Amino acid sequence: WIAELKDVLAPLTGLEALLRGGGDCPLGELLARHIEAAEAVAATDEEGGGERLWSGEAGEALASLLAEARASADILGKTDPAAYPAFFDALLEPLVVRPRYGRHPRLAILGTLEARLFHADLMILGGLNEGSWPPAPAHDPWMSRAMRETFGLPPAARRAGQAAHDFLAAAGASEIVLTRSTKRDGTPTVPSRWLSRLDALAGKAIPRADHLLRFHRLLDTPARVARLAPPRPAPPLSARPGKLSVTQVETWMRDPYAIYARHILDLKPLDALEEDPGALRRGTVLHDALDRFLRERRAGESREAARERLLACGRAAFGALLERPAVAAFWWPRFEAIADAFLEIEHGRGGEFETLGTEIRGELALETAIPFILTAKADRIDRRRDGRLEIIDYKTGSPPSGKQIEAGFAPQLPLEGWMAEKGAFPGIPASKVAGLVFWHLKGTRQPIELKGIRDVEAQIRDAKEGLVRLVNCFADEATPYLSNPRPREAGWGEYDHLARVDEWTMLPRLPEESDA
Repeated sequence: WIAELKDVLAPLTGLEALLRGGGDCPLGELLARHIEAAEAVAATDEEGGGERLWSGEAGEALASLLAEARASADILGKTDPAAYPAFFDALLEPLVVRPRYGRHPRLAILGTLEARLFHADLMILGGLNEGSWPPAPAHDPWMSRAMRETFGLPPAARRAGQAAHDFLAAAGASEIVLTRSTKRDGTPTVPSRWLSRLDALAGKAIPRADHLLRFHRLLDTPARVARLAPPRPAPPLSARPGKLSVTQVETWMRDPYAIYARHILDLKPLDALEEDPGALRRGTVLHDALDRFLRERRAGESREAARERLLACGRAAFGALLERPAVAAFWWPRFEAIADAFLEIEHGRGGEFETLGTEIRGELALETAIPFILTAKADRIDRRRDGRLEIIDYKTGSPPSGKQIEAGFAPQLPLEGWMAEKGAFPGIPASKVAGLVFWHLKGTRQPIELKGIRDVEAQIRDAKEGLVRLVNCFADEATPYLSNPRPREAGWGEYDHLARVDEWTMLPRLPEESDA
């Protein structure tokens, strides 16, 4: 019997040798050997392995899946044979095989067409929503309703009449249950016109099945709901960051847990695969284009030549993005409008301002309870004729409101002003800051909107004092990095899933603002 067993297992020896051979192997060859071995093991004296293996609903579904996998296996190249079992498990995991119609002697799931001549003791009519039953009328791009009537074609409303006939025929069963979903993909639905009519005429005479809904909810309702506490990580001082940028300080004030996850746990969000360029990428491109233009500023340049040079800088900054139809159709025309408005503003500023630097980095060491370094990259620093400075921040998203700045939740620009007054930017001597201005790059009817911060001196002082208090507060190891302590200010964060915010609070999901 050992010899017979060896004969049965002989087809597997080739696959085993391939798996244990060492070195990478083409995935297509592994899959082919696996299929050959499976067919050989499934074969009998009366029937071939392929006939047995690929017959039936499950066999047909598996054959179709493996055929698609073999067709695309060469694209994946070579792989470690030891990883093949995990690959095969992942390949089969999403495959679902459902029995075909007619497998249950007492249950039938039918469409409205099949149910026209079907009679049952109990009929359950589901999907009684407008757009489902009756279906929404199709929009004909070629012919209007009047044209269809002129040509003698059936009206579009005929389908609604057929759906009404189907409803009436099904509702004539001895016992019926009328059901519908109140929401579809989170959006409220509209009851079917027939259900609404019945409800209006019969009202309370129609028995409700609310008790069944309660039973259904009780199936998943725990006997006791434990209240979860939000995370309160309090790492030692040696693990806490001693260097942050002005934008990260803003995050620190709004959502300390995000700083904990990013700078202490060193967890950084991954970019989505083949992600389309979004608002953040657009902001980076516009910053790059304006930086290129100002770095190459030429004295006595004409307005037309400056425009051509700015557009050339824009093309260089956009690069391959201009090959995308959506970018060329929407982003580029807005950039052209921004370019014209930018040159108009620059012309109006004339000899009153001198640009000292763009995209310039700086560092400032703070005198706090623990060593701490504040960093920044200023979009642009200009010097007025009287020697005072003006710091400009380009914004492609909405700039912070005056209330947010006054409350200290948007300290980026005031902190940059403080750093400039301390001479923290290389090549720019310490000087008084007279202006903190947001340039909102919209590209719409008003392509660029200038928004200055009021009472610059007070805002710089408050931002400096607030940062010192914040650093000293977190210099205490007992101070935790709370998650979303001010939801109105923080909104949705990149690390909310890590902090399990949905498990300990019921915060509404606020729309994400992309900014640059």
